[in-house]
Amino acid sequence: MTRHIWQTHVEEAGHLRHHQDVKPIYAKRKETIERVFADAKEKHGMRWTTLRGLKKLPMQAMLTFAAINLKKMANWTWRGPKIA
Repeated sequence: MTRHIWQTHVEEAGHLRHHQDVKPIYAKRKETIERVFADAKEKHGMRWTTLRGLKKLPMQAMLTFAAINLKKMANWTWRGPKIA
């Protein structure tokens, strides 16, 4: 039986995900990381593309996420820093 070269790392990540110290952090993924990709799909046209080719698609993705990051930076500067 052959295993993928990264299979041990994938299994370790799966085990760490269920560790008590990591569970609260992992639960925030849906609010932070996954939300970015959902917004990219719904608000920035990443669900479908009209471009073709291995050079054009990464260019579109980089421009889309650059625009999302610029929007975040603009919101941070307009709102001011959060005080915890």
